[in-house]
Amino acid sequence: MQTHNRSTATQQPHKTWVKISHWIITASFLLLTISGFEMLMVHPRFYWGEVGNDLTPAIFELPVSRNYKHGGWNTSMAFYNKANSPVSASRTYEIFNQNGWGRSLHFLAAWFMVITGITYLLGGFFTGHFRRNLLPGPTQLTGTTLREEIAHHIRLDIPKGGRGPDYGLLQKSTYLVVIFFLLPLAALSGLTMSPAITASYPFLLKIFFGAQSARTIHFLASIALVLFLFVHVLMVIRSGFGKQIRSMTWNKKYEKELPDHEA
Repeated sequence: MQTHNRSTATQQPHKTWVKISHWIITASFLLLTISGFEMLMVHPRFYWGEVGNDLTPAIFELPVSRNYKHGGWNTSMAFYNKANSPVSASRTYEIFNQNGWGRSLHFLAAWFMVITGITYLLGGFFTGHFRRNLLPGPTQLTGTTLREEIAHHIRLDIPKGGRGPDYGLLQKSTYLVVIFFLLPLAALSGLTMSPAITASYPFLLKIFFGAQSARTIHFLASIALVLFLFVHVLMVIRSGFGKQIRSMTWNKKYEKELPDHEA
């Protein structure tokens, strides 16, 4: 995903720790998306404040399953096939009455992302990665550069990628928003939905205006991240999928043998 005004002669390959962080976060995000969608199918309604359920008004509802405006619960059913079993209302789809796997997978993948993300942040600050590769340079912070890059991206006129992080203004700005705003927002709002976490850190409920508000913010931040991922993959494909994948893996032979003007 390099830009039109890059200088391939000065490009340096991605550092190993950046590559490892990239792929762990990618795998974690994909698992979070799958498990998050499963949980969303169970209850596609969103609220604002501390409390929200089928008996309270929703600020919006997604038509993603038959639980969308289902009109009430079916007959009650027993959890276990034995006497004195706890009884619960039956959901429209039976599998959604057993969504514990989705919550467990979501929580596990979230911790992988959080731990890797914190490691990446520390590495980025202490190695100067953010300063060298993500902060826009003085020559990039111009209206002309911004207009040119927007025009090229609208036309999907993406130059072939190189072997290192030589990013343009739009790409740097997007990465900074994702790294320092969207990902922390998704992580903190997700933690706020955990009663165990908020029992120890009740200030999170005040920051996000309640558990249900945190869920709504978490969903919106996640949608923004999914859109970023979609555009990111599209740009990778347009700029040379094979070369970009090799630049983010451990193909050292490729890095040594490929001339700078072909990278």
